[in-house]
Amino acid sequence: MRVRPHELSTHVQRQGLAPIYLLSGDEPLQMNEIADAIRATARAQGFSGRDVLEAGGKFDWNELAAEANSLSLFAEKRIIDLRIPSGKPGRDGGKALAEYAERPPEDTLLLVTLPKLDRGQAASKWLKALEAKGVFIQIWPIEGGRLPPWIEQRLRQAGLTPGPQVAAMLAERVEGNLLAAAQEIDKLKLLHGSGVITLEQLQESVADSARYDVYGLVDAALEGKVGRAVRMLNGLQAEGTAAAVVLWALARETRMLCTLARQVAQGRSPQQVVAGAREVWDKRKPLVGMGLQRLSLRQWQRLLQLCGLTDRAIKGQERQDPWLLLQRICSGMAGVPLLD
Repeated sequence: MRVRPHELSTHVQRQGLAPIYLLSGDEPLQMNEIADAIRATARAQGFSGRDVLEAGGKFDWNELAAEANSLSLFAEKRIIDLRIPSGKPGRDGGKALAEYAERPPEDTLLLVTLPKLDRGQAASKWLKALEAKGVFIQIWPIEGGRLPPWIEQRLRQAGLTPGPQVAAMLAERVEGNLLAAAQEIDKLKLLHGSGVITLEQLQESVADSARYDVYGLVDAALEGKVGRAVRMLNGLQAEGTAAAVVLWALARETRMLCTLARQVAQGRSPQQVVAGAREVWDKRKPLVGMGLQRLSLRQWQRLLQLCGLTDRAIKGQERQDPWLLLQRICSGMAGVPLLD
């Protein structure tokens, strides 16, 4: 069965969880949020276990059958989170998926994520077999005239009421990048709280003419440019940027790098991890790859702990200078060893 993204909640309420879900698309934010929604619904219904399988070029498709069969040994419902970065499982993969669809294990939910499929892939036997037993959700880009209404709805969901032309200006700013739009909305919420957002407030937040920008700061740190990152941080402070906004950007990136670094620690290469990271915009993947190569999982975890300390300092719960702590975070991301 094919279901549109906005129909997923209603479909689950009426028919319950399907044993198989397929998500296909190239838009990271929508893909992540739909997958998160499925996993959250499953957890609420007792699916407490989760196993992630990354089906790359050398993936052994016997692992899928072994994983499915092993679940019956445990007294818990589980999710098999199967990711196929290429969208092409090959002959062995197609056979394994079709066989899985013939007899889906009880108390198991299979979540398959794929990039945008071409016509041949969409008509493949394995996909039709999975779709016949589950739900197929195709994610399409939100572009052109559809983008401002999407942004307006997103603003309202965040508790923000957009003033005249706000949604249109933000749509022009992000150029179709939904992840960037969501980040800008989060920043507006952090800066102004709930309520009306005026065009002037938006212009102050996202003006292209701004000399220093929190996103540029993060990128400079990931590039390993310590001096530039510190100068940008000092510039943000001089311009009156709230320390909480700077911390938000650094902590968000650090948290993501911790998640990716954990995969590297499990034996995957930084290149493989970044290539399969849907939450990373394509233009930023080289930068994120540099960060993964530079620091280990333990180092990223220490930086995340430092973000927590900085948050307490901003709130007055720690007697330390938040801006000095932010400088330590930036320097640490750029490769300067952290001192205890």
